[in-house]
Amino acid sequence: MNGKDFSWQCKLLDVTGRVSVLLKMLGDKEQSATKENLYKDPMFPASDASLFFNYATPLSQFRGEISWLRPQEICSTPRLFSDSPQDVQVKQGILGDCWFLCACVALQKSKYLLTKVIPPGQPSWTDEMYTGCFTCQIWQFGHWVEVTIDDRLPCLGGKLCFSHCQTEDVFWIPLLEKVYAKVHGSYEQLWAGQVANALVDLTGSLAERWTLKDPGRSMEREKAGRVLEKMAFRKLMNLKERCVISCSVLSSRQGASDLGEFHAFIVIDMLHLSSISGKEIILLRIRNPWGRRCWKGCWREGGQGWSQLNPVVASELLSQTQEGEFWVEEEEFFKEFDEITVGFPVTEEGQLQSLYTEKVLSHTQHLCGSWVKGQSSGGCRNNSSFPTNPKFWLRICEQSEVCIALLQKPRKYSADWAGRIQNLTHLAEEGPSLTEAIQGENYQAVGLHVWKVEKRRFNLPKTLSAPPVVGTTCHSYDREVHVCCDLGPGYYLIVPSTYLKDVEMDFLLRVFSMGRICLRNRRAQCESHPPPALSR
Repeated sequence: MNGKDFSWQCKLLDVTGRVSVLLKMLGDKEQSATKENLYKDPMFPASDASLFFNYATPLSQFRGEISWLRPQEICSTPRLFSDSPQDVQVKQGILGDCWFLCACVALQKSKYLLTKVIPPGQPSWTDEMYTGCFTCQIWQFGHWVEVTIDDRLPCLGGKLCFSHCQTEDVFWIPLLEKVYAKVHGSYEQLWAGQVANALVDLTGSLAERWTLKDPGRSMEREKAGRVLEKMAFRKLMNLKERCVISCSVLSSRQGASDLGEFHAFIVIDMLHLSSISGKEIILLRIRNPWGRRCWKGCWREGGQGWSQLNPVVASELLSQTQEGEFWVEEEEFFKEFDEITVGFPVTEEGQLQSLYTEKVLSHTQHLCGSWVKGQSSGGCRNNSSFPTNPKFWLRICEQSEVCIALLQKPRKYSADWAGRIQNLTHLAEEGPSLTEAIQGENYQAVGLHVWKVEKRRFNLPKTLSAPPVVGTTCHSYDREVHVCCDLGPGYYLIVPSTYLKDVEMDFLLRVFSMGRICLRNRRAQCESHPPPALSR
């Protein structure tokens, strides 16, 4: 190589290097510009306004430390979903929303619900058309409501600090959590809640809650009730592949000392086994949204309970246990846990399925109503003004299993979370459940009663003074109450009520039935006026 050639190549390398630097600068500038052009949700900004409500929960200690990052800033290859079963497990972060995460399992069990809540066609982070915008649907007061957010997510130290999937490059859970936080007004509003409410919001279905501990029951009634609860629970476990079954601990006891208070879990499975001695053993597999094992009972890993089983069986079951899961014997389960929440299954056609008969309730109708002070807010049946409550005609066209639900619309969130938590212990001594303590600030105690009436003329006060054919056992502070029963053909009068009179609130009445039905609002009429003719 002569000197001229070497000199020419040096100049060429110098020019090439400058071009490379220039191209990199242009690329960085273009990337920065692209990043600046990504969607930013003006209604739910990446700021403390979206994180906090009143700084009254433990989340407030992270004020000023949380940053907002998009998925591609958190990992190199973000994706919305994963095909691996190991990756679908969700883990709770520093936000106290275990109740919401338990309800998210419903989406993992139903392709219909998953595509309903998270519609297909969401932008991929590798798409040229990616704009940083994410949209899903949440069921609210009778309608599926579309909610749009940007994909900036709360982080600490460059990692997601709230809920995330087992594999941290899967983002459907943190994005859906942000959508739900936007619906509620802030992340802090998700600090505590009911699994049942989140199940309804994510499925448009119904949810049933059983209280396993009743301070008012005698020892004999407690034992009798426990037998019935076990029988019903075993039957419900037949639906475990189609619906969410959750259990909650409201206060720590010996076995559940590390489970935490006011914490919800997911019941994964129930196994009927035989011990070495031939005794029947029923084990339940529980998942903790915290993502760590915390059970200290005899069926913990290394516990004495496993010695009752064949070593091969015990080893196999322990090997199946994933991070955050543990096994509990049935007797322990009913002793240590306080509540069970079960979501009604939803078929792939979007229809409700009965928890009791597993039959499809394919006929559905709903109507809105209101309790108005001085007009239609008569209070409970103890009040002489009870007949002024809103009334609805229900025509059953054929013998059917029917579920009637009353959903009250919440008031604005204005409660002091710190005050609520401080008062929970005191409230528990007086009887109310966690639902009443948590939700009492936003909901009224409501009840629902149904009377069968003839098509001929009838006297309203006399009818309402008679025992209803079905009704809630009491008025409760649950957001939604419901009754399920078998009803024959004919006309029925439905009366939703609040415990207190002169309360103002909107509500939604929903009816699910196996057979044909017709639901109508009974406007102010003469008390002896016959029901209107209803079409089939």
